[in-house]
Amino acid sequence: MNITRENIDELNAVVKVDIAKEDYSDKVEKILTDYRKSANIPGFRKGHVPMGMVKKQYGKAVLVDEVNKLLQDALGKYLTEEKLDVLGNPLPKPQDDLDWDADAFSFEFELGLAPDFNVDLKNKKAITHYNIVADDKMIDNQVKHIQKQYGKLVSQTEVTEESEITGKFTNEEEGIENVATITLDKVKGKTNAKKFVGAKVGDVLSLKTKGLFNDDHDLMTFLKVSHDDAHGLDIKVDFEISEINERELADLDQELFDKLFGKDIVTSVTELKEKIKEDSEKQFAQQGDQKLLNDFTEYLVDSTKFDLPANFLQKWMQTAGEEPMTEDQAKEEYEKSEKSMRYQLIEGKLIQEHNLQVQFEDLKAHAMEMIKAQMAQFGQMNPSEKELEDIAARILSNQDEVRRLSEQLMSQKLLNLYKTEGNIKTKEITYDDFVKEFYS
Repeated sequence: MNITRENIDELNAVVKVDIAKEDYSDKVEKILTDYRKSANIPGFRKGHVPMGMVKKQYGKAVLVDEVNKLLQDALGKYLTEEKLDVLGNPLPKPQDDLDWDADAFSFEFELGLAPDFNVDLKNKKAITHYNIVADDKMIDNQVKHIQKQYGKLVSQTEVTEESEITGKFTNEEEGIENVATITLDKVKGKTNAKKFVGAKVGDVLSLKTKGLFNDDHDLMTFLKVSHDDAHGLDIKVDFEISEINERELADLDQELFDKLFGKDIVTSVTELKEKIKEDSEKQFAQQGDQKLLNDFTEYLVDSTKFDLPANFLQKWMQTAGEEPMTEDQAKEEYEKSEKSMRYQLIEGKLIQEHNLQVQFEDLKAHAMEMIKAQMAQFGQMNPSEKELEDIAARILSNQDEVRRLSEQLMSQKLLNLYKTEGNIKTKEITYDDFVKEFYS
């Protein structure tokens, strides 16, 4: 067997594999001999079928199978030994005139080669890392929300702006009939809210679904319609009020503090607000980090310039999926995925150059920390090491969980790298302003 490579350019190459008779003949002969021993052909005793008949019936199929196995093994070994960094998989060149009756065969494969490039983490323009804080307004709102959540329901005779209104949404033609409890802070606009204020039990309100709620997803909950139907839904519904309540705020006393955080962990309103601020900002820190990760990813993709073997990749995409693609479909798919391909190559280079590989011990420690934090939320503050290890072992036996945790850890390693090596500036911002600026 002989394997040679011709580099077409920096991103494309052709590998030629020449297979001689001596490379496969012994294996083919052995398989046919074994077939002869077990072949069950009418007119012949088992094990006494003439070899010529066995070759005539099975020879071509065995030859093709063995040559293909030999070809794939040799090609894989060659790519490994030559340390070729290829994109996609080798593509066999079509051979319509291949003669399987010949003794020797030649096959050619197109290769798409990964580009050579450098990654510069020293961005000239600083990328902002947002330090998201819980301001007094947000903390006060959270306190009020807690008081409402743990307060008592008091029946009312008519709807006010603070009411919790229970009723049935109906539209016979659309098959809508669902009981829901709503509050007016979810209703969009003063005009819609005015339709509710002053209404009494037994009243039927005629409402338009379009623009009824601040969030269209509430239509899914309150009307029990699908996600697709909820978006842009423009029909009339009746809402018959069956119950009106106002939630009396719970007292900010030790009984409530103990119910929320455990006995004597919080003992005053000041400590309650400090705890809300601390817990909120832990969650906000994750959002600030994710924003930084996204922004640095965008910077790397935009600033790291290299070419890809686009024609090869589009050709490879035509046959790589479960369903074959046309040339136009493959081109469209390539254009959609080019950015993510580029980042995968950049990420791979960073992982290699900065030794960021995720090891099993990293996964185990990460899983145990995650379990410990979850148990703490349910009041289990001091689980034993054995208990943590047993739960972690169960989690890490699931390949989907291993993949998910590995991605989390790799994101954290990359984030730490960007914070250390990149040009980062920190900006303090309230959560409300952060949401308005980036998610409105």
